[in-house]
Amino acid sequence: MAEESDYTLTQFKNSVTKLGSSTQGYGDATLMRFLIARSMDSDKAAKMFVQWRKWRDTMVPNGFISDSEVPDELETRKIFLQGLSQDKFPLMIVQACRHFPSKDQNQFKKFIVHLLDKTIASAFKGREIGNEKLIGVLDLQNIGYKNVDARGLITGFQFLQSYYPERLAKCYILHMPWFFVSVWRLVSSFLDKATQEKIVIISNEDERKKFIDEVGEEILPEEYGGRAKLVAIQDFEVTPQENGRTN
Repeated sequence: MAEESDYTLTQFKNSVTKLGSSTQGYGDATLMRFLIARSMDSDKAAKMFVQWRKWRDTMVPNGFISDSEVPDELETRKIFLQGLSQDKFPLMIVQACRHFPSKDQNQFKKFIVHLLDKTIASAFKGREIGNEKLIGVLDLQNIGYKNVDARGLITGFQFLQSYYPERLAKCYILHMPWFFVSVWRLVSSFLDKATQEKIVIISNEDERKKFIDEVGEEILPEEYGGRAKLVAIQDFEVTPQENGRTN
């Protein structure tokens, strides 16, 4: 099995070279995420990797998105970063009632990159391995129609699928109101099967207890059945990533 993986990785690297790019500076754990996302098809994975590199160079030329680039999105204090789960995955919480559809789509896209990069970076100290994953919680409690942003949700999940392959461990959706069901149906139509399988909609007490057990009371805020306090993402200190390079 190991020999097969080594062979596929070699094929993948050769395919990237043929496309005029390079895997130099990226560890095998990073490259494997692209292969897994493309069902171990080295050519398709290479194409995805090259597109990702071009996207990162354009979207994140400095290697990270600073707080100063996304002031409007940070001002609402709607994203929280809570530390590592039972399985050592960083936990990010989105309180949708604090969100409003952005008038500046460029800043919103940068904000998605900012929060995903920072969440991933919180999973390690020192050097990134490349296979770190995250847990997301989308809390829909107290949302109104003014908070509904199907376009924003679709953009977020598409970024995860296209530019953060195999980064999502699980996404929990809490307190979904009846009027949001049709919105979620629309958003789901843009998600691939692998992403949909990682999404859990909590709808009863047994599911809520399982959610608490899986994430861990130590890092879950009191509002969600844990013992921690909410920590806004801008108050959480991490070392910025360097465009995914691991060595």
